[in-house]
Amino acid sequence: MEKKWVVTKPISLDFKKKFPEIPGLILQLLYNRDLKTQAQVDQFLQPDYGQDLLDPFLFPDMEKAVARIYQAIADKEKITIHGDYDADGVTSSVVLADVLNKLGADFNVYIPHREKEGYGINEKTIKYLTRKKTKLIITVDCATSNYDEIELAKKNKIDVIITDHHAEPVKLPKAYAIINPKVKKCKYPFYDLAGVGVAFKLACGIIAKDENNIFPPGYEKWLLDLVAVGTVADMMPLLHENRVLVKYGLIVLNKTKRLGLKLLADKANILPVTETELINSENIGFALGPRINAAGRMDHANAAYQLLMTEDYNEARELVEGLEKNNQQRQAKTEKIMSEVKKEIKDLDKQYLIFAEGKNWPLGIIGITAGKLKDEYNRPVLIITKDLKKIGGSGRSIDEFNLIEALNQVAKYFKIYGGHAGAAGCTLKSKKDLQNFKKDILKIAEKELTGKDLRPKIKIEAELNLQDLNWELFDMIEKFEPFGTDNPKPLFLVKDLTVENVRAVGSDESHLKLFLKQTGQVKGFDSIGFRMGKWVDKIKYGDKVDIVCEINLNEFNGSRNLELKLVDIKQK
Repeated sequence: MEKKWVVTKPISLDFKKKFPEIPGLILQLLYNRDLKTQAQVDQFLQPDYGQDLLDPFLFPDMEKAVARIYQAIADKEKITIHGDYDADGVTSSVVLADVLNKLGADFNVYIPHREKEGYGINEKTIKYLTRKKTKLIITVDCATSNYDEIELAKKNKIDVIITDHHAEPVKLPKAYAIINPKVKKCKYPFYDLAGVGVAFKLACGIIAKDENNIFPPGYEKWLLDLVAVGTVADMMPLLHENRVLVKYGLIVLNKTKRLGLKLLADKANILPVTETELINSENIGFALGPRINAAGRMDHANAAYQLLMTEDYNEARELVEGLEKNNQQRQAKTEKIMSEVKKEIKDLDKQYLIFAEGKNWPLGIIGITAGKLKDEYNRPVLIITKDLKKIGGSGRSIDEFNLIEALNQVAKYFKIYGGHAGAAGCTLKSKKDLQNFKKDILKIAEKELTGKDLRPKIKIEAELNLQDLNWELFDMIEKFEPFGTDNPKPLFLVKDLTVENVRAVGSDESHLKLFLKQTGQVKGFDSIGFRMGKWVDKIKYGDKVDIVCEINLNEFNGSRNLELKLVDIKQK
């Protein structure tokens, strides 16, 4: 499918004059990330752990929460950390477990089962923890929407400290303390912390109030490997405070003391081997995160939690093998569902929303499957799974279609639903509502999307002239690491290129290798297009092309060269 190239509007001359010392291309990249003041630019290019991390006590309830935790420890009360089943929730649980363990607290960790219990705290869990004599629950990455469950806990004389990063609901729970930057009463300056970022802030608050010198100086820094993993895996914006946390977290991750993380990185073939080949944010997103998430998607997240906590080599090795198996099963199941859905896609030009339904498709899989289909077809996707007890759905959407607003229009069909513009989930009240729901949501999509350009978009940050491509420019782009959500690896448009050489490479010749020169220039550059081998039959020597690319470093046999990583090609 042909892709639409969308080039960001060039920066103004006035903005260039504000920063005369910064090259125009780099300034464009900064502007694209909404970094427009000297302070913002300095913090982004030179993040400082000591200066740029915010005080945890800027959370209004932090003092109260920390005092209650120390009280529980002093009174030998039972504490429960209530986690969540994804990588963000698991790493959040480990962060607080690490700190409470150091303090000698009487605590346990409870992580719900995705399929059987669902997201957040439920009534059965509160009753179970009451029987187990829990007196304080600390939630991580959940519970901002659990009003009734918190009321039940209070009725059973259990205090609840909520740490979370999800949006405030209509009815906010009356918890003992709420630490969540998205709650309206909270004036914490940074809005987009991950759940693990919020848990880390609570950990920092606890450490700051340590009157017995239990924590050595800088202890909290050794928690940053977990913060980096959870933040990247949850696809949080890698700007502002998250950027600081992840940048320093990657330093810790590359020399982590956690046996489970080491063995997991080794299994994923991303264990650091040289000073230049280090674990980065991309490795978290495509290797570590999916394996940790796979535990909760295919079985139970307790396995991932235990892996990050254990100090026993044999146990860690066994758990890593289990997560690897879970991840392979997840990949196979995802491909199977995708294949089944694709059979139902007949005429994409007339299909404004891809709606698919199947029996007993795992809830933990249909969301990521919807995301992959959305990326491939550039259509909103809603996947429904049916079993004997309920009908659940998960969707992913494109910029042109606000999914949660669409679901708001058909809310009468749902027992529960939620999400945001790009991703949402729902549970239907009754099986008999399914076909009417399908008919109505497809009508809404058709009305919203008719007449809109639905070609997949490639968002290009700037046009690049190859005569400006040198090591100095590359080094400045490298300062934008770690890359991720809202700080992607920059894509550049390069025009008026001549193909000087073309060949297929790789063991199965599935990759494309070109040597390209720009009109009027002597120097050319190698370029590599992964999984673009089909272009070998379309392009020949002497062809004129425009490309979209990343700037890459190619290291081979001791030599270092700059190359262009191809994303898309247009022949002229």
